[in-house]
Amino acid sequence: MNPSITVHKLNENGQEVWRYRGEVLERSDNSVTLQAHFDHDDLDLHHVQLRRGDRFIETFYSDRWYNIFAIFDVDDHHHKGWYCNITRPARLEAEDVYAEDLALDLIVTPERKLLVLDEDEFAALEISAEERQRALETMAALKAMATNNSGPFDLSPLNTPRTTYE
Repeated sequence: MNPSITVHKLNENGQEVWRYRGEVLERSDNSVTLQAHFDHDDLDLHHVQLRRGDRFIETFYSDRWYNIFAIFDVDDHHHKGWYCNITRPARLEAEDVYAEDLALDLIVTPERKLLVLDEDEFAALEISAEERQRALETMAALKAMATNNSGPFDLSPLNTPRTTYE
């Protein structure tokens, strides 16, 4: 069994708004990938239906302004798409991950339909002009990677999102 880790989702002011546990799958100097299960009531995110028990493979980075979740169906394990949060770089600790959410989110379906969420909420944040610019540049980079099937969105046979990790 892999070690567990607690994810602390923080708002832009560093206040915790959500906490959950996951299982560490991989670690590097600048990232941690974990497995967690959706623990809320079913939720319709326009093009992705989240269901209680859906499996998330989540990667948090200490050197990037986003985290990314590959989502798998609770029943048949098919890949539903990706959910990307624009965040400040995460603080990765031995048993905890701290991610300061900057409201802006991107959903990418397996068919490459892109949906940006919470633009009004992002516009209302009281963050520095530099952070705002960094967040917008990160969103543009994520969209480009998704459109070009590159980076975390690469679905070549060797990079198909895994439903299991050995």
